[in-house]
Amino acid sequence: MTEPYIINIGRSLGSGGRAVGRLLQKMLDIDYYDRELLNLAARESGLTPEVFAKTDEKNRFLHTLGNMVPFFGTAACYYDNGLSGESLFRIQSEAIRKAAAQKSCIFIGRCADYVLRDNPRCVNVFVTADMADRLRAVCEREGCDRQRAAALIERGDRERANYYNFYTASTWGAAETYHLCINSSVLGIEGTAAYIRDFAARKLGLILDAPDAR
Repeated sequence: MTEPYIINIGRSLGSGGRAVGRLLQKMLDIDYYDRELLNLAARESGLTPEVFAKTDEKNRFLHTLGNMVPFFGTAACYYDNGLSGESLFRIQSEAIRKAAAQKSCIFIGRCADYVLRDNPRCVNVFVTADMADRLRAVCEREGCDRQRAAALIERGDRERANYYNFYTASTWGAAETYHLCINSSVLGIEGTAAYIRDFAARKLGLILDAPDAR
């Protein structure tokens, strides 16, 4: 069996990055972590997933998370532990490293490419799309008009950039930060997923059709 490999996907809002990741999961038959990572970090720490959701890719909570943090077991029980956003990020990072060490998987966002920067078995990808397609996707998902969708895209990208740039030594969305940047409008979701799969295979020397490819 080959050593585990990781595909880390950053994405602009409305680009279809999550859909690409889910399709890659099916193509490669490997694990997938998006919001599931919050539950994994919660299990590792004993905190509730809601605690991690408050800081999830949103820089505005980094220094201001309240001291009252709920623990599993009793919804009415709170512990005054003064956890900072940095502390929660460290816990989440440990959950990422642990998952990556166990088996091949895909991580969506959460600075996983930076957390695993010393892992040679990683492929770091950024997915974007033409603005017209991003607007259309957000309108459909949120049931809103283009003006509202544009505002959501601007805010979402800003929050993701702030979160990533705060915790890493790199720049969110910049080509030099990733192994591959791809516009999903060019090939579509399926074509983009297939391109990333083939790119990962060439970078890591994988034979993806082999039974032990994962």
